[in-house]
Amino acid sequence: MFKNVIVKTPGESYVNGLTTSNLGTPVLDKAIEQHHSYIEALKTCGVEVTLLPGNADFPDSTFVEDTAVLTANFAVVTNPGAVSRNGEIIEMEPVLRKFYDNIYHIEAPGTLDGGDILQIEDYFYIGISVRTNYEGAVQLKQILEGENFKATIVELKEFFHLKTGITYLGEGTIVVAGEFVDHPVFNSYKKIVVPPEEEYAANCIRVNDYVIVPAGFPLTKQKIEDAGYKTIEVDTSEFRKLDGGLSCLSLRF
Repeated sequence: MFKNVIVKTPGESYVNGLTTSNLGTPVLDKAIEQHHSYIEALKTCGVEVTLLPGNADFPDSTFVEDTAVLTANFAVVTNPGAVSRNGEIIEMEPVLRKFYDNIYHIEAPGTLDGGDILQIEDYFYIGISVRTNYEGAVQLKQILEGENFKATIVELKEFFHLKTGITYLGEGTIVVAGEFVDHPVFNSYKKIVVPPEEEYAANCIRVNDYVIVPAGFPLTKQKIEDAGYKTIEVDTSEFRKLDGGLSCLSLRF
């Protein structure tokens, strides 16, 4: 069960954030409206929401997930792989210290984005991507194993982040798309397979009694509901334009 969530309002410079998509420039007012709906969905799930103000110095900083990896007993401050995002961790660490006494750090030249980290019970999967390098992945693996977790490093071939294509719903069930549908590392789990045309919907989040899903992907939503989960839809069109999804917008613990 999650008790707390940290989110950050899109700043005035959000429209200038990094992207690999060809979906157009985000509309700031619409992004802020969608972010508010996201917060309301989280509150419906029964968590306490800590809302941080936007910061125009960091256009991508609404994607707070990339700044930390959180467990029940300790936090790991990351070292984001995009140079323009490194300063985001300086803002985030004091916030985390309100909740955690035990904080680790990923040190350069290791890089690591939180979007590349998937926790399934006491097991962590660490993706190597354009933003997370091998040295950063090894550092995190050593931290986790020192805290009695298990960890496996997974090299990505297609997806931007690990969690772009996979979500853990609980009860041994994962939502998978693309390269993870037949990936041997994940074959021990029950799979809800996302059709190729709805690949974006693989990034959803289980928050207590609900699964928050992106709006506009009815086949995936139905599959999740057929598996016994209650869903809440949130429109994330303005975050998708900057490669962002539902998990990217919060730190949940």
